[in-house]
Amino acid sequence: MGKGRLEAFSDGVIAIIITIMVLEMKVPHGGRLEDLRQLLPIFLSYVLSFLYVGLYWNNHHHMLHTVKTVTGGVLWANLYLLFWLSLFPFVTDWMGENHFATLPAMLYGIVLFMAATAYYVLQLTIIRSQGPDSLLKKAIGRDWKGKISPLLYLSAIIVTVWSPWVAQILYATVALIWFVPDRRIEHVLPREAA
Repeated sequence: MGKGRLEAFSDGVIAIIITIMVLEMKVPHGGRLEDLRQLLPIFLSYVLSFLYVGLYWNNHHHMLHTVKTVTGGVLWANLYLLFWLSLFPFVTDWMGENHFATLPAMLYGIVLFMAATAYYVLQLTIIRSQGPDSLLKKAIGRDWKGKISPLLYLSAIIVTVWSPWVAQILYATVALIWFVPDRRIEHVLPREAA
């Protein structure tokens, strides 16, 4: 099977996730600055989650450039990733509505950790399906980003018990690490095409 349907389906799901997140933000009841200020935690949690969903979309797009054919395993691994991404609107809203309280911030971190794990599973599944000369395997190399991210998520989940704000800083740190698209794939594709 070609990768076009997988890309189209994934793009559609991710677009819906972003739409749901923005629709969860309610308009303030009142026209004063104070009315808007009360929504700041909701807006900040939305910005962080929007950034994460955008990062997943961007890196997913890059990763799929290395895929020649899609196997059943790749389809299921992709659905596993989309499942965890689909929980972003729920945890984002819960965390923002409760002003970054401990339990919502912890669950947010668990969903981030599981999405990272699912991305890793998809990556491994693609590598296995493409064989020992997989472009993706050549591109990721030691994958320091992929290894440090889950450790930072686990640290943030633990730290949430003492300081949900420190956990938010760790969540934002991981997002900043991934902000630049995965250039490793961009470097391998031109060489492979030549």
